Amino acid sequence: MLAVIGGSGLSQLTNLDISHREVVRTPYGEPSGAVTFGQIGCRPVAFLARHGYGHTLAPHEINYRANLWALWKSGVTGVISVASVGGIRSDLKPGDLVVPHQIIDYTWGRKSSFYEGPDSKVQHIDFTEPFDEALRRHLLDAAASLELAVSDHAVYATTQGPRLETAAEINRMENDGADVVGMTAMPEAVLAREIGLPYAAINLVANYAAGRGDSCNGISFNVIDGILHESIVKVRAIIERLVCSNGVAYYGNQIGS
Repeated sequence: MLAVIGGSGLSQLTNLDISHREVVRTPYGEPSGAVTFGQIGCRPVAFLARHGYGHTLAPHEINYRANLWALWKSGVTGVISVASVGGIRSDLKPGDLVVPHQIIDYTWGRKSSFYEGPDSKVQHIDFTEPFDEALRRHLLDAAASLELAVSDHAVYATTQGPRLETAAEINRMENDGADVVGMTAMPEAVLAREIGLPYAAINLVANYAAGRGDSCNGISFNVIDGILHESIVKVRAIIERLVCSNGVAYYGNQIGS
């Protein structure tokens, strides 16, 4: 069963035929909300609003461990993350869609491993490629079949938030090789890897990053909402096409296996 974690702009999956919601208790505390179960077409899908269903959780306040554990415990075997980002690379403009392939982590103080505490052994995982390539390909193929343009090569810089970045910080990130900037890919991606859930993301470019394009002297939040509203329609269509495609298989391993 595929799960969708919705970020800013996607607090609910309107093309999901809902069957029930379930509050999942975890060893790591409360997730952002109840997991919503239903179907898209004839395929089962789960949905979780990353920031809570009232969008009340800032990026640094999200219990990422509880969210991933709740999905895994619910039988999910693959995760699609939906999140808005700022465009750093010059060809990525507001309204564009991106399936990132790499991450740079600038966050701090977030719980980023299931393997910690006095009774837990240290576990190292390979994170060379942070996103599951097969799931990325399914997203890109679904977009192509709908003739929707999606960039398939982008480095996602994850910042602490909730404030947006300074122009100097964006310059630094560009020098580091970042193409887009957001606040939630980490530790979400690494926790999915630890727990054995294939994980890929589709990002909506909501605005030019600070100091870029029409954000040169500041970012207009009034414009962002309209861009997200238009772009999320495309994202829902891509997810529906992916879920309903024949032969798409999702797989996952239990933590510690």
